[in-house]
Amino acid sequence: MAALSSARTSRAAACAALLCLAFAGCSGTYSGIHSASAPPASDFPLARGKSLADLLRENGESKLVVAPTGQVFDVGSDRYGFGVFTAGREQIADAKVALYFAHGEGGKTYGPYPARIESLATEPAFVAQTTGQDPQAGKVVYVVDGAPFDAPGEWRVLAMVEEGGGVKGTIVPSAVVGHFPHPRAGQPKSPPNPPDVGEAAPRVHTPTAADVEGDLKRIDTRIPPDQMHDYDLAEVLGKEPAVLLFATPQFCQSRVCGPVVDEAEQVHQNDGKGAAFIHMEIYRKNDPSLGARPQVKAFRLESEPWLFVIDRHGIVRTRIEGAWGIPELERALREARRR
Repeated sequence: MAALSSARTSRAAACAALLCLAFAGCSGTYSGIHSASAPPASDFPLARGKSLADLLRENGESKLVVAPTGQVFDVGSDRYGFGVFTAGREQIADAKVALYFAHGEGGKTYGPYPARIESLATEPAFVAQTTGQDPQAGKVVYVVDGAPFDAPGEWRVLAMVEEGGGVKGTIVPSAVVGHFPHPRAGQPKSPPNPPDVGEAAPRVHTPTAADVEGDLKRIDTRIPPDQMHDYDLAEVLGKEPAVLLFATPQFCQSRVCGPVVDEAEQVHQNDGKGAAFIHMEIYRKNDPSLGARPQVKAFRLESEPWLFVIDRHGIVRTRIEGAWGIPELERALREARRR
Protein backbone atom coordinates (compact mmCIF):
# COMPACT_ATOMS: atom_id res chain seq x y z
CA MET A 1 0.00 0.00 0.00
CA ALA A 2 1.45 3.36 -0.99
CA ALA A 3 0.83 6.81 0.43
CA LEU A 4 -0.67 9.34 -1.99
CA SER A 5 -0.25 12.47 0.12
CA SER A 6 1.73 13.75 3.05
CA ALA A 7 -1.44 14.02 5.12
CA ARG A 8 -1.56 10.31 5.96
CA THR A 9 -2.26 9.18 9.49
CA SER A 10 0.52 7.52 11.48
CA ARG A 11 -1.40 4.25 11.37
CA ALA A 12 -1.64 4.33 7.59
CA ALA A 13 2.01 5.26 7.30
CA ALA A 14 3.01 2.34 9.50
CA CYS A 15 0.87 -0.01 7.43
CA ALA A 16 2.47 1.30 4.24
CA ALA A 17 5.92 0.67 5.64
CA LEU A 18 5.02 -2.88 6.56
CA LEU A 19 3.64 -3.54 3.11
CA CYS A 20 6.81 -2.22 1.51
CA LEU A 21 8.68 -4.78 3.57
CA ALA A 22 6.17 -7.52 2.96
CA PHE A 23 6.73 -7.45 -0.76
CA ALA A 24 10.43 -6.69 -0.73
CA GLY A 25 13.31 -8.99 -1.47
CA CYS A 26 11.51 -11.01 -4.14
CA SER A 27 13.18 -12.19 -7.28
CA GLY A 28 11.92 -10.99 -10.65
CA THR A 29 10.62 -14.43 -11.65
CA TYR A 30 7.48 -16.36 -10.79
CA SER A 31 9.08 -19.75 -11.38
CA GLY A 32 7.67 -22.22 -8.88
CA ILE A 33 5.14 -19.75 -7.46
CA HIS A 34 1.64 -21.21 -7.28
CA SER A 35 -1.76 -20.54 -5.79
CA ALA A 36 -2.85 -22.86 -2.98
CA SER A 37 -6.06 -23.70 -1.17
CA ALA A 38 -6.39 -22.79 2.48
CA PRO A 39 -5.03 -25.44 4.86
CA PRO A 40 -7.49 -27.26 7.13
CA ALA A 41 -8.67 -25.33 10.16
CA SER A 42 -7.85 -28.42 12.22
CA ASP A 43 -4.14 -27.67 11.65
CA PHE A 44 -4.44 -24.69 13.99
CA PRO A 45 -5.49 -24.29 17.64
CA LEU A 46 -9.12 -23.47 18.41
CA ALA A 47 -9.86 -20.21 20.16
CA ARG A 48 -12.08 -21.90 22.80
CA GLY A 49 -12.62 -18.73 24.78
CA LYS A 50 -8.94 -17.83 24.83
CA SER A 51 -7.63 -14.34 24.19
CA LEU A 52 -5.16 -13.53 21.45
CA ALA A 53 -2.53 -13.12 24.17
CA ASP A 54 -3.34 -16.60 25.49
CA LEU A 55 -2.88 -18.14 22.05
CA LEU A 56 0.40 -16.34 21.54
CA ARG A 57 1.71 -17.34 24.94
CA GLU A 58 0.70 -21.00 24.58
CA ASN A 59 2.15 -21.46 21.10
CA GLY A 60 5.18 -19.20 21.12
CA GLU A 61 6.15 -16.27 18.95
CA SER A 62 7.17 -16.55 15.32
CA LYS A 63 9.96 -14.45 13.82
CA LEU A 64 7.96 -14.06 10.63
CA VAL A 65 6.08 -10.82 9.98
CA VAL A 66 2.53 -10.62 8.62
CA ALA A 67 1.34 -7.34 7.10
CA PRO A 68 -2.15 -6.51 5.78
CA THR A 69 -2.49 -5.39 2.17
CA GLY A 70 -5.18 -2.85 2.95
CA GLN A 71 -6.53 -0.42 5.49
CA VAL A 72 -10.22 -0.22 4.51
CA PHE A 73 -12.54 -2.81 6.08
CA ASP A 74 -16.34 -2.99 6.21
CA VAL A 75 -18.65 -4.18 8.95
CA GLY A 76 -19.72 -7.73 8.15
CA SER A 77 -17.92 -10.66 6.59
CA ASP A 78 -15.00 -9.09 4.72
CA ARG A 79 -12.02 -10.05 2.60
CA TYR A 80 -8.67 -9.74 4.39
CA GLY A 81 -5.46 -9.87 2.37
CA PHE A 82 -1.91 -9.95 3.71
CA GLY A 83 1.72 -10.77 2.99
CA VAL A 84 4.18 -12.94 4.92
CA PHE A 85 7.90 -12.22 5.06
CA THR A 86 11.01 -13.00 7.05
CA ALA A 87 12.86 -10.63 9.35
CA GLY A 88 15.35 -10.35 6.47
CA ARG A 89 12.58 -8.93 4.25
CA GLU A 90 12.22 -11.97 2.01
CA GLN A 91 8.66 -12.74 1.02
CA ILE A 92 7.35 -16.20 1.92
CA ALA A 93 5.21 -17.54 -0.91
CA ASP A 94 4.11 -20.90 0.52
CA ALA A 95 3.38 -20.46 4.24
CA LYS A 96 0.43 -22.13 5.94
CA VAL A 97 -1.30 -19.42 7.93
CA ALA A 98 -4.51 -18.87 9.86
CA LEU A 99 -5.79 -15.63 11.36
CA TYR A 100 -7.60 -14.91 14.62
CA PHE A 101 -9.63 -11.77 15.29
CA ALA A 102 -10.87 -10.01 18.44
CA HIS A 103 -12.93 -6.83 18.71
CA GLY A 104 -10.77 -4.48 20.74
CA GLU A 105 -9.07 -5.28 24.02
CA GLY A 106 -10.81 -8.15 25.75
CA GLY A 107 -13.14 -8.93 22.85
CA LYS A 108 -14.15 -12.50 22.01
CA THR A 109 -11.57 -14.29 19.88
CA TYR A 110 -12.74 -15.69 16.53
CA GLY A 111 -10.67 -18.24 14.66
CA PRO A 112 -8.90 -19.97 13.15
CA TYR A 113 -9.48 -18.58 9.65
CA PRO A 114 -7.01 -20.35 7.32
CA ALA A 115 -5.75 -18.31 4.37
CA ARG A 116 -5.55 -19.35 0.75
CA ILE A 117 -2.68 -18.20 -1.45
CA GLU A 118 -3.29 -16.27 -4.66
CA SER A 119 -0.34 -16.20 -7.05
CA LEU A 120 0.28 -12.90 -8.82
CA ALA A 121 1.85 -14.71 -11.78
CA THR A 122 0.64 -14.30 -15.34
CA GLU A 123 1.35 -16.05 -18.60
CA PRO A 124 4.90 -15.09 -19.74
CA ALA A 125 3.58 -12.86 -22.53
CA PHE A 126 1.98 -10.54 -19.98
CA VAL A 127 4.95 -10.05 -17.65
CA ALA A 128 5.93 -6.44 -18.26
CA GLN A 129 9.48 -5.18 -18.01
CA THR A 130 8.25 -3.13 -15.06
CA THR A 131 7.47 -6.37 -13.24
CA GLY A 132 9.99 -8.84 -14.61
CA GLN A 133 12.99 -6.61 -13.95
CA ASP A 134 11.82 -5.50 -10.52
CA PRO A 135 13.60 -7.63 -7.88
CA GLN A 136 11.03 -6.48 -5.31
CA ALA A 137 7.87 -7.31 -7.29
CA GLY A 138 5.20 -9.03 -5.20
CA LYS A 139 4.64 -12.72 -5.85
CA VAL A 140 1.59 -13.81 -3.87
CA VAL A 141 -1.14 -12.50 -1.62
CA TYR A 142 -2.67 -14.48 1.23
CA VAL A 143 -6.45 -14.11 1.52
CA VAL A 144 -8.98 -14.87 4.23
CA ASP A 145 -12.54 -14.70 2.96
CA GLY A 146 -15.03 -13.90 5.68
CA ALA A 147 -13.14 -12.03 8.38
CA PRO A 148 -15.82 -11.74 11.13
CA PHE A 149 -16.04 -7.96 11.49
CA ASP A 150 -19.51 -7.88 13.06
CA ALA A 151 -19.04 -4.47 14.72
CA PRO A 152 -17.21 -1.25 13.87
CA GLY A 153 -14.06 -0.11 15.61
CA GLU A 154 -10.65 -1.62 16.28
CA TRP A 155 -10.14 -5.31 15.60
CA ARG A 156 -6.95 -6.95 16.83
CA VAL A 157 -5.40 -9.65 14.68
CA LEU A 158 -3.11 -12.60 15.38
CA ALA A 159 -1.55 -14.84 12.72
CA MET A 160 -0.59 -18.44 13.40
CA VAL A 161 2.04 -19.84 11.03
CA GLU A 162 3.13 -23.46 10.69
CA GLU A 163 6.78 -23.73 11.67
CA GLY A 164 8.94 -26.71 12.58
CA GLY A 165 6.10 -29.17 12.93
CA GLY A 166 3.96 -26.84 15.03
CA VAL A 167 2.46 -23.37 14.90
CA LYS A 168 3.69 -20.06 16.23
CA GLY A 169 2.03 -16.70 16.43
CA THR A 170 2.80 -13.20 15.25
CA ILE A 171 0.86 -10.03 16.00
CA VAL A 172 -0.62 -8.22 12.99
CA PRO A 173 -1.42 -4.47 12.89
CA SER A 174 -4.99 -3.82 14.04
CA ALA A 175 -7.78 -3.28 11.52
CA VAL A 176 -10.09 -0.28 11.88
CA VAL A 177 -13.50 -1.44 10.68
CA GLY A 178 -16.08 1.03 9.43
CA HIS A 179 -15.85 4.70 8.56
CA PHE A 180 -16.03 7.42 11.20
CA PRO A 181 -16.13 10.83 9.50
CA HIS A 182 -16.47 12.54 12.88
CA PRO A 183 -14.92 10.19 15.47
CA ARG A 184 -15.92 10.69 19.08
CA ALA A 185 -13.47 10.60 21.96
CA GLY A 186 -12.00 7.13 22.22
CA GLN A 187 -12.98 6.11 18.69
CA PRO A 188 -10.18 5.15 16.30
CA LYS A 189 -9.41 7.44 13.42
CA SER A 190 -11.00 5.75 10.46
CA PRO A 191 -9.54 5.10 7.02
CA PRO A 192 -11.06 6.73 3.91
CA ASN A 193 -14.29 5.43 2.40
CA PRO A 194 -13.90 4.64 -1.30
CA PRO A 195 -17.09 3.70 -3.19
CA ASP A 196 -18.35 0.47 -1.66
CA VAL A 197 -19.99 -2.59 -3.16
CA GLY A 198 -23.59 -1.72 -3.98
CA GLU A 199 -22.87 1.98 -4.45
CA ALA A 200 -22.77 3.93 -7.69
CA ALA A 201 -19.29 4.54 -9.07
CA PRO A 202 -18.35 8.21 -9.48
CA ARG A 203 -18.78 9.41 -13.04
CA VAL A 204 -15.32 10.71 -13.85
CA HIS A 205 -13.46 11.05 -17.11
CA THR A 206 -10.43 8.80 -17.50
CA PRO A 207 -7.76 9.63 -20.10
CA THR A 208 -7.72 7.53 -23.24
CA ALA A 209 -5.19 6.74 -25.94
CA ALA A 210 -7.01 9.20 -28.20
CA ASP A 211 -6.60 11.98 -25.63
CA VAL A 212 -2.80 11.63 -25.78
CA GLU A 213 -2.64 10.92 -29.53
CA GLY A 214 -1.44 7.39 -28.88
CA ASP A 215 1.46 8.42 -26.63
CA LEU A 216 0.53 6.03 -23.84
CA LYS A 217 3.63 6.84 -21.80
CA ARG A 218 1.84 10.02 -20.77
CA ILE A 219 -0.91 8.05 -19.03
CA ASP A 220 0.76 4.72 -18.22
CA THR A 221 3.98 3.96 -16.31
CA ARG A 222 4.00 0.28 -17.24
CA ILE A 223 6.82 -0.75 -19.59
CA PRO A 224 5.56 -1.42 -22.17
CA PRO A 225 2.23 0.40 -21.73
CA ASP A 226 -0.81 -1.86 -21.49
CA GLN A 227 -3.83 -1.73 -23.77
CA MET A 228 -6.40 -0.69 -21.16
CA HIS A 229 -6.79 2.90 -22.33
CA ASP A 230 -9.49 2.69 -24.99
CA TYR A 231 -12.41 3.74 -22.81
CA ASP A 232 -13.38 6.83 -20.86
CA LEU A 233 -15.19 5.71 -17.71
CA ALA A 234 -17.63 8.61 -17.90
CA GLU A 235 -18.77 7.47 -21.36
CA VAL A 236 -19.22 3.76 -20.57
CA LEU A 237 -20.52 4.02 -17.00
CA GLY A 238 -24.06 2.70 -16.84
CA LYS A 239 -23.85 1.19 -20.31
CA GLU A 240 -21.54 -1.81 -20.00
CA PRO A 241 -19.46 -3.56 -17.31
CA ALA A 242 -16.18 -1.87 -16.46
CA VAL A 243 -12.98 -3.02 -14.79
CA LEU A 244 -11.28 0.03 -13.29
CA LEU A 245 -7.80 -0.45 -11.87
CA PHE A 246 -5.98 2.35 -10.06
CA ALA A 247 -2.28 1.50 -10.04
CA THR A 248 1.13 2.95 -10.85
CA PRO A 249 3.60 0.22 -11.85
CA GLN A 250 6.63 2.53 -11.81
CA PHE A 251 6.05 4.28 -8.48
CA CYS A 252 4.09 1.73 -6.44
CA GLN A 253 5.56 1.47 -2.95
CA SER A 254 3.83 -1.81 -2.13
CA ARG A 255 5.47 -3.46 -5.16
CA VAL A 256 2.23 -5.07 -6.30
CA CYS A 257 0.98 -2.52 -8.86
CA GLY A 258 3.12 -3.99 -11.63
CA PRO A 259 1.90 -7.54 -11.05
CA VAL A 260 -1.81 -6.62 -10.78
CA VAL A 261 -1.68 -4.50 -13.94
CA ASP A 262 -0.11 -7.48 -15.72
CA GLU A 263 -2.91 -9.69 -14.39
CA ALA A 264 -5.61 -7.28 -15.54
CA GLU A 265 -4.00 -7.05 -18.97
CA GLN A 266 -4.06 -10.85 -19.28
CA VAL A 267 -7.76 -11.04 -18.39
CA HIS A 268 -8.44 -8.11 -20.69
CA GLN A 269 -6.73 -9.80 -23.65
CA ASN A 270 -8.06 -13.30 -22.97
CA ASP A 271 -11.58 -12.65 -21.67
CA GLY A 272 -12.29 -8.94 -21.91
CA LYS A 273 -15.00 -8.93 -24.55
CA GLY A 274 -18.05 -6.95 -23.55
CA ALA A 275 -16.35 -5.07 -20.72
CA ALA A 276 -14.39 -1.82 -20.59
CA PHE A 277 -10.95 -2.35 -19.01
CA ILE A 278 -9.44 0.88 -17.72
CA HIS A 279 -6.02 1.29 -16.11
CA MET A 280 -5.93 4.61 -14.27
CA GLU A 281 -2.56 5.97 -13.15
CA ILE A 282 -2.18 7.63 -9.75
CA TYR A 283 -0.06 10.77 -10.10
CA ARG A 284 -0.54 13.90 -12.18
CA LYS A 285 1.69 13.71 -15.26
CA ASN A 286 3.07 10.48 -13.73
CA ASP A 287 5.05 12.58 -11.27
CA PRO A 288 4.57 11.75 -7.55
CA SER A 289 5.71 15.26 -6.60
CA LEU A 290 2.62 16.69 -8.32
CA GLY A 291 0.15 14.75 -6.18
CA ALA A 292 -2.76 12.50 -7.05
CA ARG A 293 -4.79 12.78 -10.22
CA PRO A 294 -8.37 14.12 -9.82
CA GLN A 295 -9.83 10.68 -10.58
CA VAL A 296 -8.00 9.25 -7.55
CA LYS A 297 -9.45 12.00 -5.38
CA ALA A 298 -12.94 11.46 -6.79
CA PHE A 299 -12.78 7.81 -5.69
CA ARG A 300 -11.47 8.92 -2.26
CA LEU A 301 -8.34 6.75 -2.48
CA GLU A 302 -5.38 7.15 -0.15
CA SER A 303 -3.55 3.98 -1.17
CA GLU A 304 -2.93 1.91 -4.27
CA PRO A 305 -3.61 -0.33 -6.04
CA TRP A 306 -7.41 -0.44 -6.01
CA LEU A 307 -9.65 -2.58 -8.20
CA PHE A 308 -13.30 -1.73 -8.91
CA VAL A 309 -15.47 -4.03 -11.02
CA ILE A 310 -18.62 -2.18 -12.04
CA ASP A 311 -21.79 -3.61 -13.61
CA ARG A 312 -23.69 -2.27 -16.63
CA HIS A 313 -25.85 -0.16 -14.31
CA GLY A 314 -22.87 1.71 -12.92
CA ILE A 315 -22.89 -0.08 -9.56
CA VAL A 316 -19.70 -1.33 -7.89
CA ARG A 317 -19.92 -5.12 -7.56
CA THR A 318 -16.36 -5.88 -6.41
CA ARG A 319 -13.88 -3.67 -4.57
CA ILE A 320 -10.40 -4.88 -3.65
CA GLU A 321 -7.61 -2.88 -2.07
CA GLY A 322 -4.10 -4.19 -2.63
CA ALA A 323 -3.16 -7.40 -4.43
CA TRP A 324 -5.41 -10.09 -5.89
CA GLY A 325 -5.10 -13.12 -8.13
CA ILE A 326 -6.42 -13.64 -11.65
CA PRO A 327 -9.20 -16.03 -10.49
CA GLU A 328 -10.57 -13.28 -8.23
CA LEU A 329 -10.82 -10.86 -11.15
CA GLU A 330 -12.35 -13.51 -13.39
CA ARG A 331 -15.03 -14.28 -10.79
CA ALA A 332 -15.73 -10.59 -10.28
CA LEU A 333 -16.09 -10.03 -14.02
CA ARG A 334 -18.53 -12.93 -14.36
CA GLU A 335 -20.60 -11.50 -11.50
CA ALA A 336 -20.71 -8.04 -13.08
CA ARG A 337 -21.75 -9.47 -16.43
CA ARG A 338 -24.67 -11.31 -14.83
CA ARG A 339 -26.18 -8.09 -13.53
